Order: sequence, then C-alpha cells, then structure tokens
Amino acid sequence: MYLILTQIVYVIFLLPWLVFWGLSFMSFDNGIGVANTSFVLAITAYPIAVVACSLIAWFIHKRKKKTAVIVNLIPMLWVLGLGSLLLL
Repeated sequence: MYLILTQIVYVIFLLPWLVFWGLSFMSFDNGIGVANTSFVLAITAYPIAVVACSLIAWFIHKRKKKTAVIVNLIPMLWVLGLGSLLLL
C-alpha cells in the first residue's frame, strides 16, 4: 500500500515538475556554465529517478520490504524540494 501511495504522489508532482523543468532552461540566459548545467540536469533527473526507483522497489518489495521503502523514498527528495518552493 505504501508503494502505491508514494507513487501516486510522484505522478501528481510530474505536472509542476514539467513547468519547473521548462523554466529551468532560463538559467542559461547568462551563458552556459557548470552550475546552470547541473541545475537543469538535477531537475531533468526526477522522472528518471521515479521510474528507476519504482521498478527497483517493486522488484524487491516481497523479499526486502525495508530496502524497498528506502529505495522508493529517493524521488521524495525532488518532491520535498519542489514542495518547499511551492509553499514560498
């Protein structure tokens, strides 16, 4: 049940992620740099992390429940970051 609920949260945050991902390219307005590129890549990694961590968590959830929960919480870093930006 926990895996399903967290993955619903991840899917809900895909819509605001898409907006922030599009806006993140404005960081290149002052030129291309390491910080700008890292920023855009970190935002771009969210859906990749959601899919990868979800698949891993579902594959191991029967044998190692605690590890599955920990792996499934990794994309929550992006959700908490975006959530804190939305609350500002």
